[in-house]
Amino acid sequence: MEWSIQEIARKAGTTSRTLRHYGERGLLEPSRIGANGYRYYDQAALVRLQRILLLRELGLSLPAIAEVLEGQRNTSAALRTHLLLLEQERERIGRQIDAVRTTLHKTENGEELMADEMFDGFDHTRYEKEVTERWGRDAYEKGDRWWRSLDAERKQAFMDQQAGIALDFAAAAGRGLAADSDEVQAITRRHIDWLSITTTPAKEYVIGLGQMYVDDPRFAANYDKHGEGTAVLVRDAMKVYAERNL
Repeated sequence: MEWSIQEIARKAGTTSRTLRHYGERGLLEPSRIGANGYRYYDQAALVRLQRILLLRELGLSLPAIAEVLEGQRNTSAALRTHLLLLEQERERIGRQIDAVRTTLHKTENGEELMADEMFDGFDHTRYEKEVTERWGRDAYEKGDRWWRSLDAERKQAFMDQQAGIALDFAAAAGRGLAADSDEVQAITRRHIDWLSITTTPAKEYVIGLGQMYVDDPRFAANYDKHGEGTAVLVRDAMKVYAERNL
């Protein structure tokens, strides 16, 4: 079974122009082109389009999506990953909704607010399993103790510092600066200093973390939301920095 480009655009809530653009970028080729010049898409193409749209919703740029699709050739495994990410996001948003409802209820009724209730769904503990698997239980527990020792103001300052670094990386990517340029390496040093607040970044750690910024859609989105290609620049800059300095 196959569908025309107009049918797919309507069902996916997008446009024929967007689908043609995906084709030009090598992301979504039609299964065939009819004698009339119309593009047609089969079931495999629809599955691939679903993956593209899911990654776009996570904030990934088209180059980053291309890398993800290239690295995930097993469609079933890729869809399981997407499903897991969506379920985690649904859980996180559900916790945030409950936290805001609790704050609203207590505010309207003059009840005392509890910080643990207010910030449920906003913390970093959802990464516990990943951090433990990648860098060990001690690494997670050390970071968790440090994070919980901060008050709300210091937590916000820590996150604002990272956001500023990400914006500077995005500006450098927009200007086409090379990963090994002095300006980009200066930003990278700030990023390494930021990482050093919670750990002692070794060469392998920095290179591996930089690669994860591209491979993991959630982390890639944190950078590419500021501009396409930012996550790739950060990865490359971290590798250069690690090889030069660590």
